[in-house]
Amino acid sequence: MKKVAILGSTGSIGTQSVEVCEKHGLEITALAAHSSIELLEKQARKFKPKYVGIYREDKYKELKERLADTEIKVLCGMEGLCEIAAMKDNDIVLNSVVGMVGLLPTLTAIEAGKDVALANKETLVAGGTLVTALAKKKGVTIYPVDSEHSAIFQCLQGNKREQLNKIILTASGGPFYGYSYEQLKSVTKADALKHPNWDMGNKITIDSATLMNKGLEFIEAKWLFDLDPDQIEIVVHRQSVIHSAVEYKDFAVIAQLGVPDMKIPIQYSLLYPERVECPTKPLSLTDYGTLTFDKPDYETFKCLSAAIEAISRGGAYPCLVNSANEEAVRAFLNNEIQFIKIGEIVSSILDKFPKTEISSYEEVVAADKLAREYVRGLIK
Repeated sequence: MKKVAILGSTGSIGTQSVEVCEKHGLEITALAAHSSIELLEKQARKFKPKYVGIYREDKYKELKERLADTEIKVLCGMEGLCEIAAMKDNDIVLNSVVGMVGLLPTLTAIEAGKDVALANKETLVAGGTLVTALAKKKGVTIYPVDSEHSAIFQCLQGNKREQLNKIILTASGGPFYGYSYEQLKSVTKADALKHPNWDMGNKITIDSATLMNKGLEFIEAKWLFDLDPDQIEIVVHRQSVIHSAVEYKDFAVIAQLGVPDMKIPIQYSLLYPERVECPTKPLSLTDYGTLTFDKPDYETFKCLSAAIEAISRGGAYPCLVNSANEEAVRAFLNNEIQFIKIGEIVSSILDKFPKTEISSYEEVVAADKLAREYVRGLIK
């Protein structure tokens, strides 16, 4: 029985991960959340993990009181997340927390020799060079949970890595597919939170609307699969049936298809290399009838262009654009800026700071702080 610790257990990916673990009898050793103590308590009482963690320290006392009648140990803050990530009982740590918070627990899990099922984009976007180097040193496997990266991982199975020509990342295009830059100026928060295919948290839904999500996945793919940026192609595929594909040297293209349901890639990351029944519905191609493919509008969706430019430049630039985006999205969700300003802010940071290299976690934290202060200064 594989033992799993889930960071971000009350979010969209986390709750589905819990469902997959329950379906297949995987033991949940620990659960952690940002602030949703009611759901975290329900999960803890049902699955009886050894540990639960709450990131928000102001929620710690209440959660501890709620679970006082159990033998579950309650942890809090970043220290708590890292303690869970390094637990000896873990076979694999599923990291689905949102934002830069996820980087240090990932590094901690790898340092402890634990495999990681990774759904936290910022881990590789901000600290890709650190994470991949440490994983190689420790002999740890990073299993991608994002549907696109899981698709690529699946398409690579049974083939020689050196025969890969390029990968094809598919994108839904978000709710504003086909919009002009002028049209984007009038969209509302409610409009941006209506994703056509996926049910996700607010931050990632806004990232999908700006196409920043695809830019982050572009950067992730570079690190996960050891690629050059020019080996990654983005294709808008509105139906989200083809989750991504790979092209080999002979120009044969292998794609992974399925209904848009995150339980499929979650399950593959936790049970690899096994394939067993998944709690979702099968794909019927005739129900869809037509699958379409288009090129992204890089000029209108500035976040996507900024992310690709950032990884092409290297150094701290991916961290800078990621942190700038986090702050801009926060401001948009708080009604402090218009939707169109997110892309403008993220793009502007590329030429604001000179290139610096990332060789330590502390340097990632410094770049993150620099970007956030810059964005807050623009919003004031």
